Amino acid sequence: MSRTLSVGLIQMKMEPEVRRNVTKAVELIGDAAAQGAEFVCLPELFPFRYVAQDPVPDERTLEEFSSLYGHFVSALSDAARRHGVVVIGGSLIERSERGYWNSSPVISPSGEVIGTYRKTHIPDDECYYESRYFVPGDGPIRPFEEAGVKFGVLICFDQWFPEPVRALVLQGAEIVFYPTAIGWVDGIEQSEGDWREAWETVQRGHSIANGISVVAVNRTGREGRIAFWGSSFVTDAFGNVLCRMGVDEEGVAVRRVDLRRSQQVREGWGFIRCRRPELYRSVIG
Repeated sequence: MSRTLSVGLIQMKMEPEVRRNVTKAVELIGDAAAQGAEFVCLPELFPFRYVAQDPVPDERTLEEFSSLYGHFVSALSDAARRHGVVVIGGSLIERSERGYWNSSPVISPSGEVIGTYRKTHIPDDECYYESRYFVPGDGPIRPFEEAGVKFGVLICFDQWFPEPVRALVLQGAEIVFYPTAIGWVDGIEQSEGDWREAWETVQRGHSIANGISVVAVNRTGREGRIAFWGSSFVTDAFGNVLCRMGVDEEGVAVRRVDLRRSQQVREGWGFIRCRRPELYRSVIG
């Protein structure tokens, strides 16, 4: 019995005007739906140019952007309802008692917010000073379920860690979405090797090790010192890249994922079934 899911990737270049970015995102959700997408994913922090390049946060900017959280969610909810799609809302800046979260609202085809994932791993690196802007989400890391599909949402830096995706798969997730904002930084040599290639490789590794499709959705364009490398992609359950957008491409890609085949791959290779958690549970916390 066939069981497939059509996923839409929205790769955007962010403009200085926040509301224009939101309008563009809503239009692209419609374009993805028109091409048959059932689940649509936006990039991380899509309403804004990347805010965390400066090591000193602008509190007024954070407060302004977080005050628009409800407006942005309403716009995404309207788009989800109008087009009958699940929307993984990239991520937004959400006010919390402890500061600000980097939050991804997940919205059903009826326009209901079925949950919110808050970024767990927060980087602090040159031009990616997010730990000075955001507090980490307090979990738990759990899959969402909509339209008969269990799926996970993780955000950008989370994609470098094996634990969160494995936690989602152990709870039944069949596909994982990674809203992302990552690129090359002027003045920093890639001494370790090709950053973009490593970024794709680690996620393909998660796909293989867990027997699931991954969907990574990045932004594109230059903002300050960062040249965002786009390259949004979808894998099958054995890490094969089913589609990859260009470095400078702006727009929509839609790809159908075979969830039944994913289950066969996962069960056949046995990477979940053959685990020995009793041997390493005490050292992986």
